[in-house]
Amino acid sequence: MPTPSSTALPIRRLTLRDLAACADLSEDRGWPREEHKWGFLLTAGKGYGIDDPDGGLVAACVVTEYGLQDRPDLGAIGMVLVAERHARQGIGRRLMRHIVSEMNTTPLTLHATPYGRPLYEELGFKVTGHAEMLRGHFTPEETKPGIATRSATAEDLTTILQLDEEAFGADRTHLITRLPAFADQLRVAEENGRIIGYAAAWPNMDTHVVGPLIARDTPTAQALVASLAAHTDRPLRTDIDVRHEELLVWAKEHGLASVDFNAVMTYGIGELPGDWSRRFAPLTVAAG
Repeated sequence: MPTPSSTALPIRRLTLRDLAACADLSEDRGWPREEHKWGFLLTAGKGYGIDDPDGGLVAACVVTEYGLQDRPDLGAIGMVLVAERHARQGIGRRLMRHIVSEMNTTPLTLHATPYGRPLYEELGFKVTGHAEMLRGHFTPEETKPGIATRSATAEDLTTILQLDEEAFGADRTHLITRLPAFADQLRVAEENGRIIGYAAAWPNMDTHVVGPLIARDTPTAQALVASLAAHTDRPLRTDIDVRHEELLVWAKEHGLASVDFNAVMTYGIGELPGDWSRRFAPLTVAAG
């Protein structure tokens, strides 16, 4: 029996049983394996993939939905990968078209590299913003009175969820409630006993990724980043909305360097919901 063309292979839902194959696919394209992140995304979101008859995956991606389970407000697409041996055959386009069709009228968003952006534009996605990736060892500043931060507790979760929904514009309970198990740190900023921001740092290869970073204002965001950095020896990595120029300048003054830029793109919606002025960095660019 002849081997079916890769463009005719069925698209199926992925599960945690596919974790190793997803990590192999990342490695095939020169990415880190990122098994910790893949596991989180496959649990909190919906994975889609195409099996290779010779073993492994031809392609994969993950969609993370926000809002009501049966009527999501937004879907974030990430980890779109096609194996090198199957590249430039239209498989990524086919997978993306399948997802757009599956999501029906749900608005979509994604972070696009310069390499992937032309495909997404061809499918109708529009650039609505940009994020700058920073990486490096944070250099603390001289001690001075500032905004108080502390480790989050279980009692803080309700307030964290409320702040997150206000800033993000959609309910992310199923994602945020997984942070205590996923992240190495989850911290809040307080003023007069009231929580005014929160941030997490989760392990990814040799770095700690700062995200989400939700804060009332830039000084609060700075206090949260500094407090996360104070509790790790790893370099930090984060993706900051370029509109937060003050935070970007401050982070670069404290040891983080620009690595790359991604385009924030949307489909079926003019701009992302929520309050961007309080949304400084995503949990991960793969999930918003």
